Amino acid sequence: MVRRITVEQGRAALDAWRAAPDEASRAVMLTAVRFTLEEFADRFPGRSVEVRVPPAGAVQILEGATHRRGTPPAVVEMDMQTWLRLVLGQWSWDEVVAQGRVQASGERADLTDCFQE
Repeated sequence: MVRRITVEQGRAALDAWRAAPDEASRAVMLTAVRFTLEEFADRFPGRSVEVRVPPAGAVQILEGATHRRGTPPAVVEMDMQTWLRLVLGQWSWDEVVAQGRVQASGERADLTDCFQE
């Protein structure tokens, strides 16, 4: 995967978002989300699940059936605030699912194991 957000830019955006999550600018949120999506894809390589965080971006993760065209066999989608709170450990996977903050479909769409400490 070609990195688009440098580690320095990504960490700065995450720090700014953490300091004021409800007041962070759109640019800060977009950078923070894109950076964490890149990190997530590096940590869980593969192409069997697509994680979408519109409008920031999407990545394919987890080994298994390779997705090439059309709708992936498993899709997980959520808003930017939910994504950042989830990847930073402020919310758990079970919480975001129970609250209806994530739309997940497909047999591999349960990402519980990706968010375990």
